[in-house]
Amino acid sequence: MVLLFTVPAWEFVAATFASTSCMIVVSYALGLRLGGRPSPRAVAAGVASAAVLYLVFSAGDIAIRSIHPLGIGTASAASIYSLIVSPGNSVYTQVAVLLFDSAGYESFFRGILQARMEPRLGPWSAPAVAAVDAAVHVLTLNPLWVATTFMADTAWGLTFHYSGKLSASFASHIVWDISVFMILPLR
Repeated sequence: MVLLFTVPAWEFVAATFASTSCMIVVSYALGLRLGGRPSPRAVAAGVASAAVLYLVFSAGDIAIRSIHPLGIGTASAASIYSLIVSPGNSVYTQVAVLLFDSAGYESFFRGILQARMEPRLGPWSAPAVAAVDAAVHVLTLNPLWVATTFMADTAWGLTFHYSGKLSASFASHIVWDISVFMILPLR
């Protein structure tokens, strides 16, 4: 994951595939096993979670445009978008990046880290894992990326906790990613 945030911007897509593939491989090496096909209920929970998260981010976008908290402005968001939905990346590449991102992060952060913290921390495992991921994102030197990572990861962690299904947090993650980066971008 450190590699992902230390490469030049033009290598971000390749680094994303490498980093998230490693997360998936490590997750399986550490014992992650998926249990069959996702249930319609888990997918619906994920879609609902993504919708609520999108509304929260929409409100945050309005706040950032209006009050510039801590000097954060839309340029911080633009730099995130430029890495993923760059005109130099085909739509297929953009979808593949977002799919691998969702699969890698959900398998590792929810499927391994959160699943192992749940017995001790219960729902508090969601923000605990989100804090770990946000700490990694400090390497971006983009405070908006760190804050949004913490908020989104907490939502996906709570989706995982309350549904008990990795497929729910994965559905939320991929639907939110596609929505916020491609269908209804907030920038």
